Amino acid sequence: MSCHRLRPSRLTASLAVVFSLFGAAEVCAAQPPGADLSALAQLDAVCERARSDGDLAALRRAQRALLVVAPAPQPLPVVLANADALLRCGAPDSALVVLNRYSPAPGGEQVQWSLLQWRAAQSALDHRLAAQALRQLAVASGRSLAQLQVPVSQDGRGRWQNQPAVDLLAGHLDALGQREQAAQVLLANPGAGLIGAQRLALAVSWSPALPAAERLRLLEQALDQAAAVRAWGLAAELLDQQLALLDEQPSQQRQHLEARRRRLARRIDDVQTLQPSAVRSPRDSGGHAAAPQP
Repeated sequence: MSCHRLRPSRLTASLAVVFSLFGAAEVCAAQPPGADLSALAQLDAVCERARSDGDLAALRRAQRALLVVAPAPQPLPVVLANADALLRCGAPDSALVVLNRYSPAPGGEQVQWSLLQWRAAQSALDHRLAAQALRQLAVASGRSLAQLQVPVSQDGRGRWQNQPAVDLLAGHLDALGQREQAAQVLLANPGAGLIGAQRLALAVSWSPALPAAERLRLLEQALDQAAAVRAWGLAAELLDQQLALLDEQPSQQRQHLEARRRRLARRIDDVQTLQPSAVRSPRDSGGHAAAPQP
């Protein structure tokens, strides 16, 4: 399929930056756009002003106009730009309506469409659809969930911040109350080092039906990975998690763990004194259990 380069605009530029992360740098169409993208750009600007001014009435008018400005059928670039504008205008449910007007072809179209569907579903708090979109995105991009990095938010300089699809999918399943399925996703894609240790710990906490011996084994594996990268704060939490599994069991194994925990506490005190940043926890910035970014 040949690419039709759209006229530069804030709409198409922002989409191109996101899609370039998946190796699809251009927003392509098999034919010239059927709707004037300048109309979308104008409404996008109206919406931005309304949000900046806190004018809710103008914001709602812009949202309604964006929903009808490019009626079906439209080529993919127009559909994507329309949905993206609705997302920025604070109307993710309407963005999903626009996306559903188009059936993407396998490959590059499916990648672009599924990524925007995930963004819209996430903003709309539709965790079922968001989980489905992430799985479709992985298949369409030819990447495993472990390899797939998804653009989630932009920093103050407009640079996209990525998160692994594995963690995003697990979070959506958790929100749906499907914690055991979320744990299986993490266990199937554990990773290594600090990330691997954090995922194993979370998977164990979400898998109460697993035999205690298996949970202890997974936590020991996570502990080894945390120790390998000197994440002593996480190592302490993992030992506490192991001790909780052996609660009220005055066994030799528990006594051994308690001794390890005391030794680690002394090490953490020493490291904290000499190098506070070396004591890392999964709730630190960038950790799996950190508070989600807005």
